[in-house]
Amino acid sequence: MTVVPEPERPDLRIRPLHRDDLRVVERLSSHAFLDLEQRLAVPGSAAPVGRSVQAAQVWIARTARLLESDADGCWVAELGDDVAGFATSFRRETTWFLSTYAVLPRWQGLGIGKALLDAALTYSRGCVRGMLSASSDPRAARRYRLAGFDLHPQMRLEGTVDRSAVPELRHLRAGTSGDQEWMDSLDRTARGAGRGHDHAFLRSVHRLRVIDHRTGRGYAYSNLDGVQLLAADNRRTATRLLWDALAAVPEGRTTRVAHVTGANQWAVETAMEAGLHVRLDGYLGLKGLKPPTPYLHHGALL
Repeated sequence: MTVVPEPERPDLRIRPLHRDDLRVVERLSSHAFLDLEQRLAVPGSAAPVGRSVQAAQVWIARTARLLESDADGCWVAELGDDVAGFATSFRRETTWFLSTYAVLPRWQGLGIGKALLDAALTYSRGCVRGMLSASSDPRAARRYRLAGFDLHPQMRLEGTVDRSAVPELRHLRAGTSGDQEWMDSLDRTARGAGRGHDHAFLRSVHRLRVIDHRTGRGYAYSNLDGVQLLAADNRRTATRLLWDALAAVPEGRTTRVAHVTGANQWAVETAMEAGLHVRLDGYLGLKGLKPPTPYLHHGALL
């Protein structure tokens, strides 16, 4: 029997993430997440694809803003001269959020991920709540649980929208910066913190639609692929916002409603009425919080 030796790990160094690292870590994250999606792909499902050029630009712009506001929460792992992984996190008021976290596949299982998460968690000191979105990777799930996060299974609903199922929608309009105060109030109820300047970035890359009516308040950010973030003060309002986002997806284009916890059955029901199919897809990790509802979180800005 031939024994293949484990690759030697060069000296590990955890250091702050710099602006000059952005293109490198964007490619690293794209490669790591694509590898994970390929390993976890359900037989018969569409083959995972890498991040588009446009999505990569948005990713870099978003991470650059985090570096400006939350540099102490952003870290890189170096092995010799190579970047092997990174973690970005941020704080809003008294809640800490893990934004993105990845290690190159060939260096996984060697303790690099734990070292990065430990570094990012130092930025959570003084926060009374925490929130992160995890993949279905059992190693990551174990790491988050050991760090004190409760894990709540998430669903993803995907497919093409049945246009005949879209109901009549009222009281919706385009959102503006003038809505931010009450939108932040919704977020404080849901996740313990407003978004503040994150709204300006989200408005710059997504379509913002709101309902501000006596029957309820809510907002949703979406793009051509579907809803990216949704918050409301009641399920009826949330359902209208989700239908509006689904109806805006070009006909015949595949859409996705991601990050749906069991607490948001209204979203499961709506997406299924629209003809989408459900599958399990990772975990929402929470510390000091219950699963927000009615709420569909943003994967990176939660």
